[in-house]
Amino acid sequence: MLLLTERAKNFAEISITPKRILVPVDGSENSARAANVAIEYARKFEAELFVLHAIAIPAHTLALVEGNMEGLESSEMREYFALARRKAKTIVDEVVKSAEAKNVKATGIIHEYSFSVVETIVDQAAKYNVDLIVIGTRGLTGFKKLLVGSVSSGVVNHAHCSVLIVR
Repeated sequence: MLLLTERAKNFAEISITPKRILVPVDGSENSARAANVAIEYARKFEAELFVLHAIAIPAHTLALVEGNMEGLESSEMREYFALARRKAKTIVDEVVKSAEAKNVKATGIIHEYSFSVVETIVDQAAKYNVDLIVIGTRGLTGFKKLLVGSVSSGVVNHAHCSVLIVR
């Protein structure tokens, strides 16, 4: 007879089969690989997939904005966000189409005015009650010294759910 401790019983009750998966995408090769893995997991486990693109406020304007959204109303910023929206839609739509081609239910999410990409990913994961975040090791920043990028590292440290980092 197998005796389980209380902690082991609780662990045994936790589902290790994800039913809701979030994949943040930014158009980089790493995020494309993460999206492919997320689609395959979603297909295999019959999970719902959420494809997220966070449009960050440009770093050089963060000090100017500091919570004052009026700073985002200049013509240059409107142009920046319009271009970013179009790019985000293209990236997200491509992943959603790939998922749907494999009979995976996928929802695209574009989050604008992101002060922190990490915070946006973690908040959206909580909002959609996801079981798993699948994220690439590094995004578009190209900072190759780190083994794990600052965004993926931040998500691992702050997410309420499991995180799979794809290289």
